[in-house]
Amino acid sequence: MLDKNRMPKHVAIIMDGNGRWAKKRNLPRVMGHNAGMQAMKEIVRRASDLGIKYLTVYAFSTENWKRSEEEITGIFRLLVKFVGLDLGELKEQNVRVRVFGDYSCIPARAKASMDEMLEETKDNTGLQFNIALNYGGRLDITRAVNHLAEKVRSGEITGEITEDMISRALYSGDENGDVPDPDVIIRTSGEERISNFLLWQAAYSEFVFTDVLWPDFTPEIFEQTLEQYQSRDRRFGGRK
Repeated sequence: MLDKNRMPKHVAIIMDGNGRWAKKRNLPRVMGHNAGMQAMKEIVRRASDLGIKYLTVYAFSTENWKRSEEEITGIFRLLVKFVGLDLGELKEQNVRVRVFGDYSCIPARAKASMDEMLEETKDNTGLQFNIALNYGGRLDITRAVNHLAEKVRSGEITGEITEDMISRALYSGDENGDVPDPDVIIRTSGEERISNFLLWQAAYSEFVFTDVLWPDFTPEIFEQTLEQYQSRDRRFGGRK
């Protein structure tokens, strides 16, 4: 049974299986993404209700641009739809939305919607909902290294580069308020790989894999994955 006194502070999710969900039903892939968006909304609500402080979802990776133009267009139309339908509820639930990734290159209407969501929720103090959008873990680290290299060149940094400096230069640092590393990373659809997600931040994360396709990932299944996390003995390299 889920112990609400031992909730993880930060949960990250690789939302996988939208396309396979649609294929099983002979539906267009975009319908799978639409169902996946509905599942995401339910998980945001449940995470907020459970008192989780940070929820990060892998919404669109730097590699996803290789998909068909039709699918990519459909994904960003859904982003606009999500903002239009759910911004009011996010504000009501005191959820703060942040972005991990360079979303400056996404379609203009989707970018405008995301800008609106960030602005409208910036002062909220409840769950911080991080959307990894045009995000890649290697790009995240490369960006941080280049940022620190510029500080070295300018003389702002004169000593050694530390792990803390790198952490603060990542998307999960800087203006996002030094988000703690994820306690647990959940991946749906039966795949068991990290897929370039939060590579630095995942150093000591627990992983929970489930065969459930993302659109079928209910709040009840979410709580079951958290129960698996709570059953783990986290030693962070030490011994007990």
